[in-house]
Amino acid sequence: MKSIIPHITFNNCKEAIEYYKSIFGGEVKNVQLASNNPMFKEHKDKILHAELHINENCIIYMVDNFGKDITSNFIDLILEMDSEDEIKRVYEALCKDGTIKLELQKTFWGALHAMVTDKYGVTWGLNYTIK
Repeated sequence: MKSIIPHITFNNCKEAIEYYKSIFGGEVKNVQLASNNPMFKEHKDKILHAELHINENCIIYMVDNFGKDITSNFIDLILEMDSEDEIKRVYEALCKDGTIKLELQKTFWGALHAMVTDKYGVTWGLNYTIK
């Protein structure tokens, strides 16, 4: 397997893209608008597909909700961070409008770890293995 890429559906994808870009950084690429596709002309302001490229190995695919029930999140995404500073920065940013499931703390497996559900209902596990 080369990689796993999360694909997340939002009720307001444009807003979500900016939110995650402000937290994770990166570059938004390959934005496909419904208004450019005749099959989706009734959804003119929606995003069919967008990608947030955080780095060459970390990409998040995003799409607008087209009428599906997305009130529940069944997947937690675990991010392995590069440094203690990075995990603290991302943790604080996600906590601002989110809900802490597990406070940032040292663990028995030799890492700093936290779980936060963000304002869109996506749960992020943050992990930094202490060197």
